[in-house]
Amino acid sequence: MYWLVALMSLAILGLIVAGFHLELRPQRAAAIRAWYRPALGTQLVVFVGAQLALLVLGIDQVLASPETAGAAAEGVREMSTGMGLAIIGAGIPTALSTIGAGIAVGPIGAASLAAITEKPENLGRTLIYLGLAEGIAIYGLVISILLLNKL
Repeated sequence: MYWLVALMSLAILGLIVAGFHLELRPQRAAAIRAWYRPALGTQLVVFVGAQLALLVLGIDQVLASPETAGAAAEGVREMSTGMGLAIIGAGIPTALSTIGAGIAVGPIGAASLAAITEKPENLGRTLIYLGLAEGIAIYGLVISILLLNKL
């Protein structure tokens, strides 16, 4: 199983190195593009294939293990791989909604500053729009809290 993770890591590392190489030597990009295109395509195929192999071969290792009788009697939960993945899954809504709120607040904040400099009496209205954009992050946080309560 570890060899698949290593294969995926090497594929990602190869893509990063190729990107840096093309960024640092743009004058040679046309000359080596014929070599890079098949190499990057091969790395992408290897990465997707390794992901599918991890999904097929590793599905039994990520399922939650049943609790032992002693731990259930004491009220102690054993941390399994499945529980760890469930906690990560509960944090994903907060992460994605925070990224979305950041993307939304940037242009709205810039437009708000421009509107306030032209017409200072629009401050309240622009703060409402900014608050609506920030609300996206709060919705994701609420969903994460609700998901954590289900665990």
